[in-house]
Amino acid sequence: MPLQIYVKYTRNYTDIDDKIINRANKDGVPWNEISERYIKAFDEDMDALGVKPPDFMPKATETIKEMIEVIQALIDKDYAYVLDGDVYYSVGKFHGYGKLSGKNIEELEAGARVEVDERKKDPLDFALWKSSKPGEPSWPSPWGEGRPGWHIECSAMSQKFLGETIDIHGGGKDLIFPHHENEIAQSEAATGKPFVRYWLHNGFVNIEKEKMSKSLGNILTIRDALKNYSAEAIRLFLLSSHYRSPIDYSQEALRNAEADLDRFYTTVGRMERDWPDVANAPIPEEVKQEILKPYMNAMDEDFNTAAVKGFIFQRITEINRLMDFARIDEEFQKTLPRAALIFKEMGGILGIFNRNWQEYFEEKKSRSSIPEDEIQRLIARRTEAKKEKDFKIADAIRSELDKKGVLLEDTPKGTVWRIKIG
Repeated sequence: MPLQIYVKYTRNYTDIDDKIINRANKDGVPWNEISERYIKAFDEDMDALGVKPPDFMPKATETIKEMIEVIQALIDKDYAYVLDGDVYYSVGKFHGYGKLSGKNIEELEAGARVEVDERKKDPLDFALWKSSKPGEPSWPSPWGEGRPGWHIECSAMSQKFLGETIDIHGGGKDLIFPHHENEIAQSEAATGKPFVRYWLHNGFVNIEKEKMSKSLGNILTIRDALKNYSAEAIRLFLLSSHYRSPIDYSQEALRNAEADLDRFYTTVGRMERDWPDVANAPIPEEVKQEILKPYMNAMDEDFNTAAVKGFIFQRITEINRLMDFARIDEEFQKTLPRAALIFKEMGGILGIFNRNWQEYFEEKKSRSSIPEDEIQRLIARRTEAKKEKDFKIADAIRSELDKKGVLLEDTPKGTVWRIKIG
């Protein structure tokens, strides 16, 4: 069975940085209006996708006091220095710099992206505190009015809400250097303790095999995707690849995800509609653990959700084969309840496959371009045609509905219909 581990989850918001200030100045609005607008939109998108909210959602501007304390600790330990109201981190003082990204200081000094400021002792040194400038927000500090640098914001918020060492730190691969490398340097220098035990860096979503970029005009937002596809389909699409790998967004990929959901809920519907007693038969606790073991092993292997999905759909193929034969033997009676357990437990972990199958198809029916009473009328007409062995008419009705996006399935209890994807 899944491990019951308490997770303290924090997702912080950088609500003040150069980009926010520049955008606010361009739009002629207060900087915090820009921050709040995007934070609100992000939270709404996460809610729409069914992402569970974190335990803590701190903002950088709410943690200024803690940032100043960390910066002062770095100055006291000679890892940082003050220049005309600015404070810089001295990269050369931290001997472990580059251990996350695999870069070394000599290579970086030879031409990596660094902040250009001739006053710095070393080109690699980065800002912990930036002195105030006209038109920018600022806060009081021992070094004068100013605002925090980007990297120190995350370290301070992490320490405040998760302690000096955290178990898991996530982020995009583009943040490995310099952001996460700098977080390690300043956090470990300040506390003398390891900053992170495990790093999880996700790959990017590409559009039709091309990287998303404004210049290509192929930026796709979550809201754009939700206009055409369900949140569950988007989640299944994302879980179909390992989180560290890039994933290619396309209409075909999302249609395939919707089709996979149809296949899943159709299978569950057959189980619960035609063999509810078999599907819901009790399973001993020790047997449950053995059934779920390969699925949990895949999740333990760096959250291999793609493998879990593959296992689930292998089981779906097996179940449908057994239900097609409809032979109530020992294999049948053993396989169906085991599948029901897998669907429930792994669906709960992945945040998919947890809807009632009838509600799933009712919701899809509501999106049909053809009225339900018209569909039922055509199904009744087709049923009569089949009774009269007029299979030409029956096939024509099926074909007509198929063209309108409606699929028919003949079952022992009558004909049922569902909406086709694509």
